[in-house]
Amino acid sequence: MRRRAFDTIFTAGGLVLTVVLLVAGGLLLWGAHFANSNVHDQLAAQKIYFPPKGSPALASPEIGPYLNQYAGQQLVTGPQAQAYADHFIAVHLSEVAGGQTYAQVSTQVQTLTASNPNSPKLAVLKAQQATLFQGETLRGLLLSAYAFWKIGQIAGIAAICSFVLAAVMAVLTGFGIWHLRKVSPTDEIFESEDLGAAKAAA
Repeated sequence: MRRRAFDTIFTAGGLVLTVVLLVAGGLLLWGAHFANSNVHDQLAAQKIYFPPKGSPALASPEIGPYLNQYAGQQLVTGPQAQAYADHFIAVHLSEVAGGQTYAQVSTQVQTLTASNPNSPKLAVLKAQQATLFQGETLRGLLLSAYAFWKIGQIAGIAAICSFVLAAVMAVLTGFGIWHLRKVSPTDEIFESEDLGAAKAAA
């Protein structure tokens, strides 16, 4: 096979790969920007604020160490959403019904409604059920926003990697083009033994 043909194939492949990496990087960068801006806008619309600095709401050792850094701020980012969901809402939900979830309390409500609908305990359970439903729903939404934000961060890192690899491939392709111009049209990749011996003897 001619050396020039071989170099042309690999140089063209490098050029195609460079373009592919640039396109992939652009799409990943767009995805990262979309995820971050969407999370920010959706969270900002909810107008959720962390308790102010020094607030009794931050006094708990299960809350303060995680939320003090955000004290008084509006919740608009993925990390803030995760912190608020796991270290504020979750802590208060654990106090509603002795650590029981909405599903557990809901099962009790259904059982008691069927067996003793006039029980005074039923009203308490229904109130706990409503509180847990609202709290767990909000917590789930915030954690979904955090997950979407995290995907955006990963896409951003992948975009940077794609651009770096594209730059490397562009340099290698440039070397390939430079080398291609120096190769003789008659050069072969693998010369026969007889031709090699003849050249050596000469």
